[in-house]
Amino acid sequence: MTKPLYILNGPNLNRLGKREPAIYGKTTLAEIEAMCRDEAGAVPVVFRQSNSEAQLIDWIHEAIDEASGIIINPAAFSFTSMAIMDALKMFPGPIIEVHISNIHRREEMYHHSYMSAVATAVIAGLGPGGYRAAIQSILEMLGDEPADCTKGQ
Repeated sequence: MTKPLYILNGPNLNRLGKREPAIYGKTTLAEIEAMCRDEAGAVPVVFRQSNSEAQLIDWIHEAIDEASGIIINPAAFSFTSMAIMDALKMFPGPIIEVHISNIHRREEMYHHSYMSAVATAVIAGLGPGGYRAAIQSILEMLGDEPADCTKGQ
């Protein structure tokens, strides 16, 4: 694979490790990025975070032309952004939506993600390990690697 995986992260994820550790754990976004790059191996990774909806949309537009797959944790935009959903609709490859917490075990306002309607798959509640599972799954979808649930452990 020559095209990179885009791993996009939404608002407040830059505060991981400090923000509500009882919900999100103590792993930082920098640690998640290192884990993702390790898990992807030789596959190039574009790893980004923004608190701006417009910036995330611009990166999705870039991914339409440049990426083989998108892994996205839209965070709070999951529940509010039809604009991000519309941008993701244009992406021709696999999209995996990731949530660190299980959004379905949380308050009602977190139960409906606009992104889930356009994502190829959704991973929620595995903590930071959800990113590892997403990379394994998307590589399998792209035909780059057989599924191996023990990799990275």
